[in-house]
Amino acid sequence: MSESTTTTTELTSHYIAQVTGDLERNLKEQERIGAEITALQEQLSALQQDHTVLVNMQQALGIPEAPAEPAAAPESAAVPSPRKKTDAGPSGKRQARKTTAAQGSPTARKSAAKKPPAKAAAAAKTTQPTLVELIRRHLTEQSEPRSAVEISTALSQAHPERGIKPKVVRVTLEGLVAKSQAQRTKQGHSVFYTSPDAPEPTAAPAAKEQAEGTDR
Repeated sequence: MSESTTTTTELTSHYIAQVTGDLERNLKEQERIGAEITALQEQLSALQQDHTVLVNMQQALGIPEAPAEPAAAPESAAVPSPRKKTDAGPSGKRQARKTTAAQGSPTARKSAAKKPPAKAAAAAKTTQPTLVELIRRHLTEQSEPRSAVEISTALSQAHPERGIKPKVVRVTLEGLVAKSQAQRTKQGHSVFYTSPDAPEPTAAPAAKEQAEGTDR
């Protein structure tokens, strides 16, 4: 009877441990995916803002939106014309003159001259760092572990226009930990984060003083 009870207890403990481990892995995976979704949403928001800025720049520079595409259509349509010897009639000559006139028109020249600045502005805007990059850079610059609140406060002060929230920072940090791109340590009830290349953090000074006071 005692052996049967012991076996049942061992099986129950085994299942409990397995379910607990599965739950922990599930939560970590949810946090990791949530951090990735948040980062992608921020990238999408940044791209939408860039699009608005570029459209305003296009309007301010007077770049026509509609004529830009039709101007290239005659060029692509006129490519096979020289290959056909039977199109040397008057209609073929008129088509060639129209294509040449379209290429040499002031509108086409202005559009070609103003496109490089727009591309340069787009390239400059798309280099804006994401929240993940900002957090990784901040951890690398720190010599001591930092909590999610401390990191959020520092990034909000450095980038007030981003509207960084502590909850998003904490989820992003957990995602970096899941990818081994950050280290997480616990000191009492607090959680601190460091860069993956940082040495193993020691106990906080307050904890040391409390321990020394207890020994005395």
